[in-house]
Amino acid sequence: MRSGRLVALLLHLQTRPRGATAAELAAELEVSIRTVYRDVAALQGSGVPLWTETGPHGGIRLVEGWRTRLDGLTGDEAAALFLSGAPHAADALGLDTVLVAAQTKVMATLPADLRTRAGRVRQRFHLDAPGWFQRDERVPHLTEIATAVWNARRLDVRYARPDREVSRLLDPLGLVLKAGVWYLVARHRADIRSYRVSRVVAATARDERFERPDGFDLGAWWEHSNEEFARSLMRFACVVRVSGEGRSQLSRVFGPAVAAAALAAAGPIDANGWCELRLDAESEEMAAAQLPALGVHMEVVSPPSLRRALAAVGATMAANHRAASTTVATPTTSQE
Repeated sequence: MRSGRLVALLLHLQTRPRGATAAELAAELEVSIRTVYRDVAALQGSGVPLWTETGPHGGIRLVEGWRTRLDGLTGDEAAALFLSGAPHAADALGLDTVLVAAQTKVMATLPADLRTRAGRVRQRFHLDAPGWFQRDERVPHLTEIATAVWNARRLDVRYARPDREVSRLLDPLGLVLKAGVWYLVARHRADIRSYRVSRVVAATARDERFERPDGFDLGAWWEHSNEEFARSLMRFACVVRVSGEGRSQLSRVFGPAVAAAALAAAGPIDANGWCELRLDAESEEMAAAQLPALGVHMEVVSPPSLRRALAAVGATMAANHRAASTTVATPTTSQE
């Protein structure tokens, strides 16, 4: 334990040519100031050229130009670097302290100018994987699942479906963290599917290993799966006329995939800049809720039921605003 701490202290100092105070090092290494001084003495005793200076501008630093060769990454640290933008994910997988060690080693190997730039980026940009407005899900079996994924071990799981609990023998291919929710991508018999990790009731890895599918790309599979799922939800189609401004707003209102498909198959643009196109939505009710966001830049052509629904919405909104214009008092201004 102490040898690891001594290496960490050495690497921290290597990334700071001007040195650091004992208090700063104690905070970074999560030890007492007394321990820092004791470790500095141990390093000096082993031949490491460390300077200690007292006074308001003093501190601890390495002799200029001296570098340690202890900055190679361990296997666990290299793996943890893939989660460097998602500290919550590293913590959930039990790799939080390993990740910190890996980042320190990488910083220590960089030339001074690149180390400064890397530090500035880390200070200014942060990826927070969990989504807003939701609590992290309980994933008590995540570590066991991640270990099976890493070691390519077959996995016995009990999984809570909405209607009942089922048992599955899976080949765990990968883990995906989306908006704070963990998903296991696994092969069951011949099918590759995703399983929400929070619904795994039990997970036990077998000694039996499995072969990954040739050419399997986790990121590409996940993206394709999401696209297929989104398409499966689109069970309603309508035809609308939209202006140029309306076309520019389609992606914002209906999403990039629906907008791209609609624009690719759009009809000719008339002299006024309008054209007909087909839009897909989850239902007629959803289309009726989304289309008003295009305002005066769209007109429903079909089906007639959707056209009537939009006309009713427009009439109600017009009536509400006519009434409001005669009853709402003129607001007054105030200063705090």
